[in-house]
Amino acid sequence: MNIISLRDRYRQTPGEVDKVARETLARLQENDDGNIWIARVSDELVLADAERLAGLDPEDLPLFGIPFAVKDNIDVAGMPTTAGCPEFAYTPDESSPVVARLIAAGAILIGKTNLDQFAAGLVGTRSPYGACRNAFDPAYVSGGSSSGSAVSVARGLVGFSLGTDTAGSGRVPAAFNNIVGLKPSRGLLSARGVVPACRTLDCISIFANCASDAQTVLDVAAGFDADDPYSRDEAAVPAGVPIMTEGVRVGVPKAENLAFFGDAAAEKLFDAAVTRAESLGASIVEVDLTPFLEAARLLYEGPWVAERYVGIREFFDAQPDKVHPVTREIIGGGATPSAAEAFAAEYRLQALRRKVEPVWQDIDVMMTPTAGTIYTIAELDADPIQLNSNLGYYTNYMNLLDLCGTAVPAGFLDNGLPFGVTFVAPAFRDRAILPLADAMHRAADTGMGAKRASLPETTPDGGELGDDMMLLVACGAHMSGLPLNHQLTERGATLLRTTRSAPNYRFYALEAFEPPRPGMIRTDTDGVAIDVEVWAIPQVHFGSFMAGIPAPLGIGTVELEDGSLVKGFICEGYAAEGGLDISELGSWRGYLAAKA
Repeated sequence: MNIISLRDRYRQTPGEVDKVARETLARLQENDDGNIWIARVSDELVLADAERLAGLDPEDLPLFGIPFAVKDNIDVAGMPTTAGCPEFAYTPDESSPVVARLIAAGAILIGKTNLDQFAAGLVGTRSPYGACRNAFDPAYVSGGSSSGSAVSVARGLVGFSLGTDTAGSGRVPAAFNNIVGLKPSRGLLSARGVVPACRTLDCISIFANCASDAQTVLDVAAGFDADDPYSRDEAAVPAGVPIMTEGVRVGVPKAENLAFFGDAAAEKLFDAAVTRAESLGASIVEVDLTPFLEAARLLYEGPWVAERYVGIREFFDAQPDKVHPVTREIIGGGATPSAAEAFAAEYRLQALRRKVEPVWQDIDVMMTPTAGTIYTIAELDADPIQLNSNLGYYTNYMNLLDLCGTAVPAGFLDNGLPFGVTFVAPAFRDRAILPLADAMHRAADTGMGAKRASLPETTPDGGELGDDMMLLVACGAHMSGLPLNHQLTERGATLLRTTRSAPNYRFYALEAFEPPRPGMIRTDTDGVAIDVEVWAIPQVHFGSFMAGIPAPLGIGTVELEDGSLVKGFICEGYAAEGGLDISELGSWRGYLAAKA
């Protein structure tokens, strides 16, 4: 379930909103496990919302009929806010401004999701409502603290969800469940109506299936709130230029700064992500992560723990036995730091902020692993504090240093669990980094969520493909990083996704060309699926592109694995006589690697 596909469905048949609501409720019944939910909106109210929307125009509401979920430390009018602690619960009279904005834009609230109690954790196991299970393997952690919010999206129960992020809670669960996690700049989304973890650092975050969906939600949810003392006006900051793949300077941590905690598979996947960025046209710049990591340590080793204590001090002091043991140990440490220690830490943090400022003169964006590894629930239970700390290695510094970030899928570990990377930039570059994050997600070919559904044909910088663009399937030398790719990029073409053709083709190496090219020929027998890329190319430049394609190659209609028909490279049948059959490799890159 994603926003773009649902909006397309509603455009064709507006009355489908009731059917979608009923389909959502049916999926919830089928997936009533994993400790995702703390409270659900009644079926009757969900259907009533759908009925109300049925009389409206989908084009007037950017989130028309999109089911969504809210982390249960964010206020929803008339529903208890527990923050993962039943004894702490209260029922607010009004919703958080962000929730109100989403509902006003047509989104349908489904329920409130499980979390690490008081948003203190990156694991999803510290809850009296039970450990939230990973969408791929229930033996593994889901990530936290926004555990239920991430899993609800990954399992296709909602189109998007809200989490919060103080130390990585909006990014780590995204990485562990093969979805996108957008951690906005501090103050970009109002934090009013959020149970504070660290009030000066807290951000409402967005979980979505793809970067385009995340941008759609961000565009609705963002806005200055005069009643939130920490809200900041985005309009006062110059808009960032979208960061595209070609020519972008991507900072990556120096080798000595990288930590994978013994996970060789994760290390390999990060190396592959760096190579992938280069193949898309990025230049790689090594960054000394030391000052970032020093800032990260301040979050839990310094007096910022006191902020966590202050946020729930009255309840904590009155009923400490109602707080999860691990959470109690962490937050209880916040009662002791002195004012002198707090000021000393603030001075050190400001010095570190000044120290990292020059980094952004040499790079446009930084890419790190979202988390260096993943653990089973049993492993976390045995060593809850240290392993949680390991998961925050690449995330804890971000809010302290006033950065924004987007976590995207980047492959799968040997155990089948997802791995992700995060793109980091200075505050208020949230939208600017989304096109790059989207391109990397598509190039990684992980799909979306637990079902690995194909990404929609959209880009965050341009929205849905306009009338001036067309789709083109490349299968050989024109693919990203290969010798003829410049013929696409110099015409303004953009990579949308990697995928495979339908299993209806034979594949031949045509060595007579320089550089060598493949020929993909449709067949009714013995066909295979071929690795391909889907590009968007301006129609105005398509004629000049076609003029450079020599026989027996040409542009025809290619069937993709999802059944869609897209214009792309094909080959006349007679070329098979002089070509080398490489069908069993199923990939031009695979052929080049075998040949090398």
